[in-house]
Amino acid sequence: MDKLKMHSINKVDENVEKIARLFPNCVTEAIIENKLTKVVDFDKLKQELSNFVVEGRDERYQFTWPDKKKSILLANAPIAKTLRPCKEESVNFDSTENLYIEGDNLDVLKLLQETYLGKVKMIYIDPPYNTGNDFVYEDDFSQSTEEYLANSGQYDEEGNRLVKNLDSNGRFHTDWLNMMYPRLRTARDLLSDDGLIFISIDDGEVAQLRKICDEIYGASNFIANIVWQKKTSPDARMNISPAHDYIIVYAKNMIQDEFLLGFVPYDEDRLNSYKNPDNDPRGMWASVDITGQTGRAPKSQFYEITTPSGNKYLPPEGRCWAMAERTFQELYADNRLWFGENGDNKPRLKKFLDESMGMRPWTWWTNKFASHNQEGNQELMKLFDGKLVFDNPKPTKLLKKIVTLATTKDKSCVCLDFFSGSATLAQSVFEMNNEDGGNRSFILVQLPQSFSDLGNDYKANNVATSLGYKNICEIGKERIRRAGKKIQDENPETAKDLDIGFRVLKLDSTNMKDVFYTPEETNISMFEDLTDNIKEKRTPEDLLFQVMLDLGVFLSSKIEVIIIDGKKVFSVADGFLMVCFDKDLIDKTVEAIARQKPYYFVMRDSSMADDTVATNFEQIFATYSPDTVRKVL
Repeated sequence: MDKLKMHSINKVDENVEKIARLFPNCVTEAIIENKLTKVVDFDKLKQELSNFVVEGRDERYQFTWPDKKKSILLANAPIAKTLRPCKEESVNFDSTENLYIEGDNLDVLKLLQETYLGKVKMIYIDPPYNTGNDFVYEDDFSQSTEEYLANSGQYDEEGNRLVKNLDSNGRFHTDWLNMMYPRLRTARDLLSDDGLIFISIDDGEVAQLRKICDEIYGASNFIANIVWQKKTSPDARMNISPAHDYIIVYAKNMIQDEFLLGFVPYDEDRLNSYKNPDNDPRGMWASVDITGQTGRAPKSQFYEITTPSGNKYLPPEGRCWAMAERTFQELYADNRLWFGENGDNKPRLKKFLDESMGMRPWTWWTNKFASHNQEGNQELMKLFDGKLVFDNPKPTKLLKKIVTLATTKDKSCVCLDFFSGSATLAQSVFEMNNEDGGNRSFILVQLPQSFSDLGNDYKANNVATSLGYKNICEIGKERIRRAGKKIQDENPETAKDLDIGFRVLKLDSTNMKDVFYTPEETNISMFEDLTDNIKEKRTPEDLLFQVMLDLGVFLSSKIEVIIIDGKKVFSVADGFLMVCFDKDLIDKTVEAIARQKPYYFVMRDSSMADDTVATNFEQIFATYSPDTVRKVL
C-alpha cells in the first residue's frame, strides 16, 4: 500500500515534469541537500529555444516589481495544511454541494488544486482595492528600503535614484501586487478550459491588474473591461467624484469564433418594445431592419420587393437586403415580415420574444441595469433586521448578471469567490437557481478577519460587533442562512427542493504530526509519542477530509457512515472512496470492505489487529477487489 502524501501539490515538480515531456533531454538529476532530485538543465533548454531566448539586459517588454520572483515561488510551493469540517456551523451538511471555507485564500486555493483542477466554470472576486485603507495579506515579503531599491531597479548605473516619494508610490503598489499575483496564478489552474474570471477593481490598481492578468491568463484571453456605474449621485467633497468601478473579464482559453459568454435577460425598456399588433400566435415581437452593408454581397441580395399593398422597394442606396431573395420569400410565407399596419412600408423582420435568448451586453453597465452600492446595503439590511453589518457589499443584481453571462451554457457548474466578504455570490447563486432551475454550486473562501482589525473607516464595525458577530466569516455564513430561508419562504413551490445549504470547512495545520527531527533533537522519551502519527484532538472526520483533498475527491461529495463487521466506515460518493480509521481490523473486516469494491480504500497504518492481518491484506484485496487503490495514513 502507498502512503498518502498529505500536502498540497508541488507546482515546481509539476512544471519540471511538463518540461520533461516537451524536452526530455533538458531534464537531468542532481544531488540537492543530500537528495537525488530532478532538475532542469537550463543551458540545454536555452539551446532548444535559441531563436527565442532573451538574455541579460537586452531590451524587452516586461512587467516586474520587487519580489515578483518570490511571489512566483510562493504560488508554486506546497503546503502541509488541511481543511477541517465544522458541521455545527453548516446548513444541510450531509446533502449540500456548496462550500464555505475559512482561511487564507492562497493556502485554500493550493489545497483545492488537486480536487478542483479544471472544474470551476466561473470565478468572481472583489479584492482589496488598495486605496490606502484596505488590508492586504502579509505573505512575508518584508525587505529594507535598500533592498527594495536594488530589487526594483530604481538606481541607474551610476547609483542615482530615479524615482522619488518611495513610500507613496513604488512600495504601495508592490505590496498589493505581491498579494494578488500568486492568488490569481493559483486560481487559474482551477478554471475549466471554457472558464471565466471576473475581477472588480477601481482606478487605483486597474492598470496593474490588467498587466498581471495579461501575464497569467494571456493578453489574447482578455474579453472586456466592464464599467459599472456603482453610484447614483456625486460626492460633493471631491474634485471629481468617481461614479464607477471596473470588472475585468478574462477567459482561461479563448476559443476562436466561439462565444464563451451567454446572454443577459432583456431589461424593462427592451421588453416594452415588444408588441403584437397583428395578433401573431407566436406572441410578442419587435421588428428589426433587414438591410445590410454591400461589401462583398452577392447579386442574390439585390432584388425588388413588392409589399402586400403593391408598393415596390429596392435596397436603399449603398445597401443591400440582408438575405437572398429565396430566404426572403420563405420568411414572407411564414409571416415573419412586417410591412406596417397598411402593408405598404419597407419590410422589417419580426423577432419573437419567446425565440430570443436575451441580449449581448456591452461594457457600460448602468446602475439601472446592474444596480448600485446603495442597493447592496439595502439588501443586506433587509436580511439583518434593518442593521447594516457590512460596508458596501456588492448588490445581487450585479452578481446575477455575471453568473448569467458565465453559466448560461452550464447551469450545473461550480462558481468560486475567494474574497467572499459578505457572501453576495452565495445569495446570487441561490436566486439564479430558483429563477432558472439551475443546479449551480458555490465555493466561498474568506479570511476570518476580526472587525477590531478593520479600523474606524468601516462604519458597519460597531453594528456587527454589537450584534455579537466577531469576524467577517460570521457575517457571511449568517447571510447565507438568512438568504436561503428567505428564498424558500417567499417561493414555497419553486424553491422547496433548492439547495440552500453549505458545508463549512476551516483551514488548519495538517492532521499529521511533525516527525522530522535532526539527530541532536531526538531523545528516547519521544518514541512513545511517535507510535501514533495523528495529532491529538483530530477527529475521524478531520482525517476523512484530508484524505478527500489528497485523492482529489470533491469536498461536497455525499458522505455516509456505514458499519461493516462492527467497524465505522465512511462511504464517500456512493462507495467511490471508503475509509476506515478504527483499530483492530481483522481479516473478516478487510474482506467485507473489499467485497464493496471501492475505487479507493484508505485506513490508518496502525489499524490492523496484528501482523497476520497486515500480511493477508494485499491478498484479500487481490482476491475480492484487485482494482481498488489502497492507501494508508
